[in-house]
Amino acid sequence: MRAGDWAGAAVFLCLAILAPAQNGARFKARLSPVAMDASMRATIAGSGRVSAQLTGSKLAIAGSFEGLRSPATVAQLRRSPVTGVRGPAVFDLAVTKAVSGSIGGSFDLTPEQVESLRQGKLYVQLHSERAPDGNLWGWLLP
Repeated sequence: MRAGDWAGAAVFLCLAILAPAQNGARFKARLSPVAMDASMRATIAGSGRVSAQLTGSKLAIAGSFEGLRSPATVAQLRRSPVTGVRGPAVFDLAVTKAVSGSIGGSFDLTPEQVESLRQGKLYVQLHSERAPDGNLWGWLLP
């Protein structure tokens, strides 16, 4: 192999390795009813899906939901101490104020928030009129 061939092969290999990093990491969440007791069954229902794309420190989220028992009021990106445990809101998402619709938003994350995302500690939570403390939630996982 000639020197020029080696250089071309090296450039191709570098591009192949860097391409996924430039495209970013993808995450998905299945939205399902929050943890509830028997008294909450009349107010909490529904399902949905969310996908997220991390490019550098920019996180873009898009998804949909359906089957709520009352119109959605708020959707938030939240950070939990561990996967499956409630945590505080980090960002507000745009949400359709209906029993079915879409969720979305785009945010610049801090390095700590990026690490939380990679560790499965960021989740989407959707609230509704009859479930103001949360109706659906789902953790963003690769």
